[in-house]
Amino acid sequence: MTENEKKQLRAIDAPFVALGPSGVTIRDRLGHLTPQDEKVLQLAGAHLGSLASRDLKARCADGLKHDTDTWAARKRDLTAESSSRWAGSTTKATHDQWALSRRCQLAHIHNLEAGVRTLMHRLSRPIGDKGTKRVPGGYRSEHEWFVKSRRLAALERRLDAARAEREAGIVHVVRGGRRLFNIRHNLEKARLTETEWRQRWEAERWFLAADGESGKRYGNETIRVTPDGEVSIKLPAPLAHLANAKHSRYVLASRIQFKHRGEEWGDRVHGNRAVAYRIHYDVARGRWYLTASWQRPVVKTIPLETARAGGMIGVDTNADHFAAYRLDRHGNPVGAPHRFFYDLTGSANHRDAQIRHAITRLLHWAKRAGVAAVGIEDLDFTAEKSREKHGRKKRFRQLVSGIPTGNLKARLVSMAAERDVSIVAVDPAYTSMWGAQHWQKPMTAPRRKTTRHDAASIAIGRRALGHPIRRRTTPPPQHQSDAVGHRTVQADRPARGREEARRPVTERAHDARPRTGNTQGKRATSASITVRDALSAGQWVQDSLLITDEER
Repeated sequence: MTENEKKQLRAIDAPFVALGPSGVTIRDRLGHLTPQDEKVLQLAGAHLGSLASRDLKARCADGLKHDTDTWAARKRDLTAESSSRWAGSTTKATHDQWALSRRCQLAHIHNLEAGVRTLMHRLSRPIGDKGTKRVPGGYRSEHEWFVKSRRLAALERRLDAARAEREAGIVHVVRGGRRLFNIRHNLEKARLTETEWRQRWEAERWFLAADGESGKRYGNETIRVTPDGEVSIKLPAPLAHLANAKHSRYVLASRIQFKHRGEEWGDRVHGNRAVAYRIHYDVARGRWYLTASWQRPVVKTIPLETARAGGMIGVDTNADHFAAYRLDRHGNPVGAPHRFFYDLTGSANHRDAQIRHAITRLLHWAKRAGVAAVGIEDLDFTAEKSREKHGRKKRFRQLVSGIPTGNLKARLVSMAAERDVSIVAVDPAYTSMWGAQHWQKPMTAPRRKTTRHDAASIAIGRRALGHPIRRRTTPPPQHQSDAVGHRTVQADRPARGREEARRPVTERAHDARPRTGNTQGKRATSASITVRDALSAGQWVQDSLLITDEER
């Protein structure tokens, strides 16, 4: 039985060209604001934030009974205290947040189900039973078995509660973020005072976001930004007395200048196409920011064969770097491997900046190399992080959790689309294992050490190109050494003359030379051990008559 027959390999999905980004987001700072501007923004954000909290509470109370009538009723209630457009933006944000909570709830249920299945399987195995790479074994001691049985009961209770809440349409949402809410009980660890936490908490719960509307002036009537950068806000009804312009509008003293994608934004504003805006206050920096976003048509991807025509760059994603290797269209590695490092410690902004910098260097190298596509694994570690699956492998769980799969997909696709580089996603199955098996040793040179990650990048690139990961297939029997298959015992590659014809059996005997006493490599004729062939010292004479003893 071969190795492949013992180990069932799962089916490998075909590679595909990833779709381009469907939206654009840019941001600029609202600088040089007057104290009155900041006061108006704080009052408007706090008032609209309280309305958003009340609307979210009502939406969660409706649960699965929500319909268009209840939506319209909630919108009418908000319109009386703000405006019709503010009410529309608020209710839409509420629905998006509720839908996101439902998706997270379903993912949590799947995670609990996976943990329960793993625990039930391991508890059913004998204590000390060794598992395999695919199937875990039993627990190592009775104490560990008992502790895991208690954990199984706890997970089953949590799973039943989560299923009941999903059937009833109950979700748990915290406006401002659950993490920031829990920091309130650990201010010393977070190095915050109560006043600082309170400022951050209130700023996160403010609501100053307005959806765009095509056909309206400059694409947004609620938060309007003119082509020359003037920002004005439609104030809610209770704050209309603070307006400094017509129609209850307040014009800020700050001017906006989008450095990134400014031309694209200007084209949409001049064409009165929808642009959504959001005003946000960064408490740590003490700065106000304006974020503009809009949808764009899905970028048409090039055919897969066109992307493969100029070769490919295979990229292996790791917890601290990208390992990349360039391959030609035939799947042969070209040049030396490249590594693009990043540091995922620190704040979220620092991690995001590190990822963007690594992707920028990768794409610049791809353009210099002249390739039109980058092959990367379609990673998803949702089911790979649970401690029930990996047990005590805490380091491995931290390694898997550290790989930025979510940010990587979003950043890489959007940044590659701007540089006309296509992204080919491949199935990640066995790339590291087969890459190390077939490519790590052949690609290692005296002055260059090929790592397992470099070999995996070659495997990913070959799969993206449509080639098998193995370097070459087995030649047909007629082209092998014996024309019908390899010999049972093969000579090593350094052996001289291993492809020559076989020598006579007598010459192949291990004791041929010592037995004959020959040291020159030539054997002398050995004496026969039979009577018929025994050597005689007499002389042979031909005679017609035989001489007998009587005649003598």
